[in-house]
Amino acid sequence: MERERAWQDRGVSSETSPTTTPDAATTAESTPANAGGTRLWVERIGPRRYVGHSSRGARVEIGDISYQQAFTPGELLKIALAGCSGLSADVALARRLGDDVEVSIDVAGLADDEEDRYPTISERLVVDLSGLEPDARARLLTVMQRAIDQHCTVGRTLKAGAAVDLTVDGER
Repeated sequence: MERERAWQDRGVSSETSPTTTPDAATTAESTPANAGGTRLWVERIGPRRYVGHSSRGARVEIGDISYQQAFTPGELLKIALAGCSGLSADVALARRLGDDVEVSIDVAGLADDEEDRYPTISERLVVDLSGLEPDARARLLTVMQRAIDQHCTVGRTLKAGAAVDLTVDGER
């Protein structure tokens, strides 16, 4: 039902093709909105090379491992998870350690080639907590983990196993 509403919001009835637009920019403008009304789309720029766009003007190069200046889709998935964890814990970290606190999050996961998926993705949040008393440190770790568990949409989606709905439109 929600998907049907999204298509109706685009002015498309269930009897018609969801995208019958003349070019990629128009397609992007008619795509259902994400958070904050941001629209997202990718465009092919060459063999196994794409550029991801947001209506806010952000761009990211996507390609296979042979393109040094591009992220692979799997790398983007892992970076999205690490970034989401960092953003989810950021307020707690800054409140207790200051706005200039240095944080990095390493993220890794090897693909299972037979299943063509990542069975495990590991994160390691690195931050200097040496200036905190043991009780304050334990409280911060608990608050950070709770914030990530409750507010990291990417992590929650991966853990729950999201449904993926792809429509292929052969009309331009």
